[in-house]
Amino acid sequence: MTKSGFLTEAKARGYVFQCTDETALDEALQAGEVRGYIGFDPTASSLHVGSMVQIMMLRLLQKHGHKPVALLGGGTSKIGDPSFREEARQLLTDAQIAENIAGIRRNIEPFLRFGDGPSDAIMANNGDWLDRLGYIELLREIGPHFSINRMLSFDSVKSRLDREQGLTFLEFNYSILQSYDFRELNRRHGVNLQMGGSDQWGNIVSGVDLVRRTDAKTVYGLTTPLITTASGAKMGKTARGAVWLTAERTSPFDYWQFWRNTDDADVGRFLRLFTDVTLDEIARLETLGGAEINEAKKILATEATTLCHGAEAARAAAETARLAFEEGTAAESLPSVTLPVETLQSGMPAFAILVAAGLAATNGEARRLIRGGGARLNDVPFTEEAQIVSLADLHDGALKLSAGRKQHRLVRAGN
Repeated sequence: MTKSGFLTEAKARGYVFQCTDETALDEALQAGEVRGYIGFDPTASSLHVGSMVQIMMLRLLQKHGHKPVALLGGGTSKIGDPSFREEARQLLTDAQIAENIAGIRRNIEPFLRFGDGPSDAIMANNGDWLDRLGYIELLREIGPHFSINRMLSFDSVKSRLDREQGLTFLEFNYSILQSYDFRELNRRHGVNLQMGGSDQWGNIVSGVDLVRRTDAKTVYGLTTPLITTASGAKMGKTARGAVWLTAERTSPFDYWQFWRNTDDADVGRFLRLFTDVTLDEIARLETLGGAEINEAKKILATEATTLCHGAEAARAAAETARLAFEEGTAAESLPSVTLPVETLQSGMPAFAILVAAGLAATNGEARRLIRGGGARLNDVPFTEEAQIVSLADLHDGALKLSAGRKQHRLVRAGN
């Protein structure tokens, strides 16, 4: 049984999957400050909900008086992590990487306290050291500590070798560079814990071994489980794509609504993983049944949105949802899209405007939604797939489109 506050709560909330030496890490956490890092490769301009467990792990580490380090992969993103990917990532330019790093910084900052205090978070960029590495220098110093036989045994590597799209030599180096990051962070910032998803286990163990072999220091690795929904779907994916942490790509309302739409069976687990709600309160909320479970879902949605977008945005999203779903009004704060006046003047088929509004990913999906009676215009079901929607359907300057009971858009005419 663990005794440290961080590890005990991490296990109670469902964050812990594997640990290189749980007993020793527990002792280190009790003995003093532990500095733990998680890496985020800037492969897009925003993180999505699939990264939330890692962010919450750093938040929990800080809560218990330890120092979190968010490592941005300005260097490793030039290679791309091959772990459990079916094919190689598209290589990014330096300008794209810089833009993505700026976006991810903005994603992470609301969740952690940054500053100069003992447990204040650090944000680092591995491009600061990886970009300056000499190839021969790296081979001579680091190469002897890596066994090709062992690297080939990693599940993340084997899964790619078994596919038609093989593993490039470029990608094969990723594990070496991630291990180098751990040693560099240990030397620069005293970092002695690396955390990450279960797909990072092989890379993390390699880093622990490298620090031990070259610097004779004891460091630790901890992974989180793969998070899926009760239906088995990958966390953070919807019919319309990823749920992003930046408001420009997923509005606070849509973010709130994503959590509100959680399956009944996932509510307690997601409250533990994605909010700061106390374990005792979560235990109470888990006992709710019938229609009362919806109150727990609203708490989940509001708490998760508060962490990401702030309390004001969360309150506004909750109120918009109340007006739209409980009172049936088309609140002005519903997510909106603007379509050209000329387009609406000539009219659009129902299936096409649903796609344009982001309520369906494809024309086929939109057609199926209409045939099933799940698509509505101004709260009235569409009668046919090709029903024309035009300026004549605007009410007070906008028309309201709905997909199911919980997805809504206001469509306005503009330039």
